[in-house]
Amino acid sequence: MTFTLAIVGRPNVGKSTLFNRLVGKRLALVDDQPGVTRDLREGAARLGDLRFTVIDTAGLEDATDESLQGRMRKLTERAVDMADICLFLIDARAGVTPLDEALAEILRKRSAHVILAANKAEGAAADAGVNEAYALGLGEPIRLSAEHGEGLNDLYAQLMPLSDAFEERAKSEAPETDVALDENDEDEEDTYRRPTKARPLQVAVVGRPNAGKSTLINKILGEDRLLTGPEPGITRDAISLALDWDGLPVRIFDTAGMRKKARVQEKLEKLSVSDGLRAVKFAEVVIVLLDAEIPFEQQDLRIADLAEREGRAVIVAVNKWDVEPEKQEKLRHLRESFERLLPQLRGAPLVTVSAKTGKGLDRLRAAVEKAYEVWNRRVTTAQLNRWLTGMLEQHPPPAPGGKRIKMRYMTQAKTRPPGFVVMCSHPDKLPDSYSRYLVNGLRTDFDMPGTPIRLYMRSQSDKNPYKAKKKAGPSSLRKHLGKPPKP
Repeated sequence: MTFTLAIVGRPNVGKSTLFNRLVGKRLALVDDQPGVTRDLREGAARLGDLRFTVIDTAGLEDATDESLQGRMRKLTERAVDMADICLFLIDARAGVTPLDEALAEILRKRSAHVILAANKAEGAAADAGVNEAYALGLGEPIRLSAEHGEGLNDLYAQLMPLSDAFEERAKSEAPETDVALDENDEDEEDTYRRPTKARPLQVAVVGRPNAGKSTLINKILGEDRLLTGPEPGITRDAISLALDWDGLPVRIFDTAGMRKKARVQEKLEKLSVSDGLRAVKFAEVVIVLLDAEIPFEQQDLRIADLAEREGRAVIVAVNKWDVEPEKQEKLRHLRESFERLLPQLRGAPLVTVSAKTGKGLDRLRAAVEKAYEVWNRRVTTAQLNRWLTGMLEQHPPPAPGGKRIKMRYMTQAKTRPPGFVVMCSHPDKLPDSYSRYLVNGLRTDFDMPGTPIRLYMRSQSDKNPYKAKKKAGPSSLRKHLGKPPKP
């Protein structure tokens, strides 16, 4: 990545559509109504042979107070300060508005490199708006159509010389260091793939609206990177951020609050929830964040069950613990409710945190690393079969209909999450209660608390494979040897 490009402009000029076009994926939510984007979303963009980081920002509005629009504006101004180049979008069909003129003045003062582009410029109806853009004093505007991909060649022509300049400056400022390789690192064999900066641990934070997900991630980051506030449902996109969490490379996803399906009526909220569900599917560890005042509501249970069914390592975190008066009594009640309401996550970590003060984040980080290690755990076949023998001696499987179920051997087929295969007779007749008995035994005896465990029963026939073949008699032997039969 040679430089960072921030796409800025007033609401509903097509910033997210252009962002999706540059990254080549539908990462940002797009809708006809203005103000869809609220947080800063980063993506790896490519335009011809250029590779750079692009930032999608919230629409700049004329608000400087502590309202939601004012906080969105502060985030966008921060993106302008951190970006190398600002791409200022206007709506060519609407023409230059007074807000566009005010934003142009802000960009002229804050950014060293501003590129002006008139979006929605397809057709003759946009000619007047493109001509008006010259009055902003930011040079010749680029005619763009983010929806149809028109005008990207002109954008490339303006970015190319700036990219070369940034690349030369980076080379001149790079210090010359000698890197010593540690040969011992190559000889170490890990039982699972440890997270690296190139392939960080994927963590998704999910929960109901206003549980404090964005505030928690901001506290982990150590900066106000995500938009927060008392209003529920502020987050709309599933925003991913890369960080080093006390030595653990992590890519953490902030998701929109998930309400009950019957309450989700608006199209935009449906898009936000589906974006969050997609983040859960791609995550490796899922943190289900609860509100300490109203924990384990029906929607919390659905979210936790969804993460378990997707096969993700699950951690239950209880937020707003700093305002809880009776902590010990509340913790005892939480543990009892957890074991009773989520038996499928038996043994999963239950961590109390305060996103406001940062208390408990060290325990949460340790729980994330431990859950990821358990999620990747592998048990040898020899250990499994010795364990299976003991489990069968302690509680033999039932004999439905008088047919005894024989379990011959067991092996681990996969990890992430751990999956085991048991070869047995009559697998269709084995009751679910006995499968749960084996799964709970695996959790306890091999120290795999909380992680989803998949147990598959496979049939192994005990029939004689030669029983159906006809026994070879003297006549068949003579025929095989080519001798004529007796008269």
